[in-house]
Amino acid sequence: MAKKEGRLLFFTGKECVHCLESLPLVARLEKEKKVKLVALEVWHDAKNAAILEKLDNGKCGGVPFFFNEKNGKWICGTPEYKELLDWIE
Repeated sequence: MAKKEGRLLFFTGKECVHCLESLPLVARLEKEKKVKLVALEVWHDAKNAAILEKLDNGKCGGVPFFFNEKNGKWICGTPEYKELLDWIE
């Protein structure tokens, strides 16, 4: 995988309840802060699952998992909105 510096990655599972709970926060963040999160579904996509495994490296072990390529910050689970704001900085 060629690294694309600066992406905001949102690893998700299609049927993941916690991932679905995160969607309104992601939409709000994108709208208010004019940023784009790249959603990568991992439960049905082996390539995305491999990317998650590499970036997670034992940090969380599941989804939702947020990873900021620019600063290396990550979030495990469903975050509060303020946590997402801190994560993109």
